[in-house]
Amino acid sequence: MTIEEILAGESKNVEFKESLPEKSIKYMKSVVAFANGTGGKIIFGISDKTREVVGFGKEDVFEKMDAIANAVSDSCEPAIIPDITLQTVDGKTVIVAEISEGRQRPYYIKALGREGGVYVRVAGTTRLADGYMVKELMFEGSNRYFDQSLCAGMTVTEEEIDALCRAMKEQAIKNAHNEGQKALVKDVGRQQLRSWGVLIERDGKEYPSNAYAILTGRGGLHVATQCGVFKGTTKAVFVDRREYTGPLWEQIEEAFQFVLRNIHLGASIVGIYRQDIYEIPPDAIRELIINAMVHRSYLDHGTIQIAVYDNRLEITSPGKLPMGQTLERMKEGYSKIRNEALAHAFSYMNLIEHWGSGIPRIIDRVKAAGLREPEFIGGEVDLRINIYRGQVEGAVDMDEFNNAFKMPDTISKVPDRTAEMPDTIESLPKNEQEQQIYKYVLKTGLITTDKAVELLGVKQRRARAILLNMVESNYLRKEGAARSTVYVKNTER
Repeated sequence: MTIEEILAGESKNVEFKESLPEKSIKYMKSVVAFANGTGGKIIFGISDKTREVVGFGKEDVFEKMDAIANAVSDSCEPAIIPDITLQTVDGKTVIVAEISEGRQRPYYIKALGREGGVYVRVAGTTRLADGYMVKELMFEGSNRYFDQSLCAGMTVTEEEIDALCRAMKEQAIKNAHNEGQKALVKDVGRQQLRSWGVLIERDGKEYPSNAYAILTGRGGLHVATQCGVFKGTTKAVFVDRREYTGPLWEQIEEAFQFVLRNIHLGASIVGIYRQDIYEIPPDAIRELIINAMVHRSYLDHGTIQIAVYDNRLEITSPGKLPMGQTLERMKEGYSKIRNEALAHAFSYMNLIEHWGSGIPRIIDRVKAAGLREPEFIGGEVDLRINIYRGQVEGAVDMDEFNNAFKMPDTISKVPDRTAEMPDTIESLPKNEQEQQIYKYVLKTGLITTDKAVELLGVKQRRARAILLNMVESNYLRKEGAARSTVYVKNTER
């Protein structure tokens, strides 16, 4: 322990005690809290208020060390073995009791029992654990997953299982990045759902797990995503608020579209054409929402909250980080699965790719867009991720863009100059519908499937087929995936 560390004060993993309390329970709460968390140190001989190094005399310091070891041994269940050492700080002797992260959770004070003796660390303080957190610790200590446990009181029919299998396959195809990945999508059946833990077989009959209930939005588990737009940088004044329920893949898409509707759209100008660019990369937004869905604690009855402020996008996911996970390790790509059945299902549906790669990829995309690195906060009760808004490098704000061209508010594109271009300059497709799409792309820089439906007056399946045909004939290039897919001019043509 250095003077600099002492001056920094108490923290999530450090606590000071000026003397050895007569009643050991005064520091035993912190002992079990450290064991239930990521470990920590209790430094005896330093004032927690003034940070003054008081120290202990050499004549009784070893007696105090024995007293600490005996108190921890007698008071905690399961057994906690601290590493107790002496250290000289500012010329005085202090006692350092280091508690390692425990694996036999939950740890609690024997005299208070498991119901009232489980403590955790939150923002540098020791607090009594909530009921859901005790259950979370129990699952961690037994190396089990809540989402693979039986969903109490819920039954499921064969038709409902078949409907889930079909819906998951549809999602897998929709979220595929290319035709090759689509071709690799196989049917998912009961056996696969059982192997993941989405279904549980007992006495020859299939029962739904919590993962089944969570995925489908059924079974009495209130799984929802709350989205809001707020004026300013706090929740004092809200502009719009929505709550989405139902199957997880629908919540992901609805929340994603909500964010896109409420952040700025800029433009990158290439020649006379405009390429629309969101101020925050859409792929990063979508991946953050997916990450929150698959990694949140479903024992916590809270909801995922997605808030758009004037200066940031904030996504809050309920539940502490899983055992063994830290903010630093997470940002480095270390993956600690909390919901194994959901992770398998999301992987099949092409919602997640390689476990653990999501957060580093999000960080890279946000920084590449000219924004500051995302901010990660908490991890003890919930996890909050902030992406700070700002002008995209090389982009033009749409208000400034439209004003520069003195265009009506209902129009958000550059003047139509394609009519002035002879076919010898820009070779157009032979098909009339493809010509309409291609001219639109030349004007605006990109087109979506929904816009093609509106432009041509056809159904979505037909619009998608036309767009894909234009990709195959090299008029367009497909970018993005799922609902974030856009089609742009193929510059190699």
